[in-house]
Amino acid sequence: MPIKIDQGLPAVEVLRSENIFVMDDQRAMHQDIRPLNVLIVNLMPTKIVTETQLLRLLANTPLQLNIEFLQMTSHKSKNTGTEHLEAFYKTFKQVESRYYDGLIITGAPVENLPFEEVNYWNELAEVIEWSKTHVHSTLHICWGAQAGLYARYGVDKSRLPEKLSGIFKQDVVKPTNPLLRGFDDTFLAPHSRHTTVAPEAISVIDNLEVLAEGTEVGLSILATKDLREVYSFGHLEYDRDTLAKEYQRDLAAGVNPRVPVNYFENDDSNQNPRLRWNLAAALFFSNWINYAVYQETPFDWQIAQSDPLFFAGL
Repeated sequence: MPIKIDQGLPAVEVLRSENIFVMDDQRAMHQDIRPLNVLIVNLMPTKIVTETQLLRLLANTPLQLNIEFLQMTSHKSKNTGTEHLEAFYKTFKQVESRYYDGLIITGAPVENLPFEEVNYWNELAEVIEWSKTHVHSTLHICWGAQAGLYARYGVDKSRLPEKLSGIFKQDVVKPTNPLLRGFDDTFLAPHSRHTTVAPEAISVIDNLEVLAEGTEVGLSILATKDLREVYSFGHLEYDRDTLAKEYQRDLAAGVNPRVPVNYFENDDSNQNPRLRWNLAAALFFSNWINYAVYQETPFDWQIAQSDPLFFAGL
């Protein structure tokens, strides 16, 4: 897929080295199709790494995407320079009057805090509320999924006995759902979190369906029946070495973490991690763009916003 992003973004050279088509403004103007507009709320501390991970996965369909990034102005990033954020990220005030075909809300390393104690919670909750009438389909990832469920339905998270970290098997529960089209009965996905959501809390919400789950991970992927809300508790976007870097970071911090499960060969952290979730990741993001966004989003947002039934899901 040609993805249209700012040519100064550090991810551009990485993507081009992997033969991923990155389009500039001039070429995009000569494409006789309506591009899909996707906004990414990047809450991860290593923002440049996450930018590259997500853009790589969004590059798997022949559709043209305009990608923009959103920052939380109520939070000062410790790991990403102000210059990068000012150059490549928008604020909510800059986008609140616009309409987007897709929205991605990433995870964040704040899951041990109550939602209201996260310093950007009010700003994020405002974005989630805004998305109900300005975004066609929102993909919530890991803590972003827990935050979305809390903001929309009041479903709270609960603390796990120990950090869930590793590569885990998930079972496909709804194989006919378009988001899991082409999946095998089981797939592997990275998980890295301290908290979870109880299945009982989801079962009473009629509009939500469990699409995938696992013995160790519990709930894995949820979605509303109209696919306008998608919740993934894992990190399919992770690179081969992301969990290894998190493990080394925790070691350096004196946390004494458990070696990520089913990740290193023979659980030896000196070995190169095995990449076994790449196909599932590519298929999931491609299915989200194709079935939840492209095939359902209105061609003309100006017409859609004047139709009150559209945002009622009718």
